[in-house]
Amino acid sequence: MFERKIFDYKGLEVRISDYANDGILEILDNAVQGSEGGLRFSLQNIAPRIAAYKDRIRFVSIYKKNHVTGTVGSCFRVTGQGKLRYPASYLRYLAFQIPFQSALNWRERRRALKTSEKEDTFKQKTLEIFSKPHLLDLSDVFEGDKHIMYAFVESKNERSKNLVHQAGYEYIRSFLTVAFSRFSPKSDQRVGKLNEAEKGQMESLLLEYYKDYSFFSTDYSFFGDRYYVLKEEGEIIAGVSAIPSVYKVYDVPGIWGWVMMKVLPECLFLEGFSDPENSDTLSSMQFIVNWAEKKFLLPFSKQLVLKKGFIPD
Repeated sequence: MFERKIFDYKGLEVRISDYANDGILEILDNAVQGSEGGLRFSLQNIAPRIAAYKDRIRFVSIYKKNHVTGTVGSCFRVTGQGKLRYPASYLRYLAFQIPFQSALNWRERRRALKTSEKEDTFKQKTLEIFSKPHLLDLSDVFEGDKHIMYAFVESKNERSKNLVHQAGYEYIRSFLTVAFSRFSPKSDQRVGKLNEAEKGQMESLLLEYYKDYSFFSTDYSFFGDRYYVLKEEGEIIAGVSAIPSVYKVYDVPGIWGWVMMKVLPECLFLEGFSDPENSDTLSSMQFIVNWAEKKFLLPFSKQLVLKKGFIPD
């Protein structure tokens, strides 16, 4: 493990490390994700998810008086196949203390107009790290090599959008995420955990299914032995890597958000189904459905919700 200082200015230091120390974990654990008027939450099981990257994660952190005031994680992987194959870094785990993330008020804007050239250079040098992956001390990543660096930003999160824009990132496209939940799904014997002998077959199916996708990677498909499949007559019809996550939910928009936050926790017969303080979810990725068998999406999702990612063998 390593941590080294890149540069400093007026009591602020920028450091790069290949692990999350206690200060980084503390600021991430307390960071509220999302934007005003939308879903707002904090992720509660960050440490084990960071550990999954092993030596393929880097943190760029700002320190003030030896305390972490902000950090961004960069997760390395190799994505795509053939001509689309490139090393890539996925920026995530972004968190800053309130004084650093708050919008400028009018007095601060007036002071900003008088910002010295040296202060501008400090900000520029910090943001440049996120467009120069060779500065992250990753093996086999060299200056001048082609490298994709990307991030997902909520459309309403103006602060994060402004930050990535200043770092030189461009908007590519948008996608929609949909929350799925069921109170009492029925068990389906067709769904079970992928066994060790089938992993080679499943990886081949994934590589074929995603052969024309730029950001696909099998690097973490089978991590933690949490890959599940739906079979019919012994044939794999669908598969998904189900990563359990625990969120502390603060706000959910809309009428159903009000019901989930205010009504369900008070219903005795629904006790345990809705706890905003400890909301178990599944972050599902790499969903493959062969041919036109889209009808299996719903029953498969129900099973993942039923067992919360712990479907027995």
